[in-house]
Amino acid sequence: MSEVRHVLVLPDRDAAEEAAEVLAERFGITEEPRIVRDALAGEDDAEDAQWLVLLRDTEERLDAGQLDAFAGEWEGWREEP
Repeated sequence: MSEVRHVLVLPDRDAAEEAAEVLAERFGITEEPRIVRDALAGEDDAEDAQWLVLLRDTEERLDAGQLDAFAGEWEGWREEP
């Protein structure tokens, strides 16, 4: 079984945490998504960081287009890992 991953890029920690909570309700995700701070190259300021929500989709149930639209609700996007 292949392990499909989805990466949602969000503008701040609050958006990432809120999106991670809503993911379970909307998409029926049972595994807790990982939230990771991704500092932009050469920047130490927290304001210059993006937040990533990492999802495993071992059963390949999640639709990439729906996840992209979902991330857009928080002014983010889905990125290919």
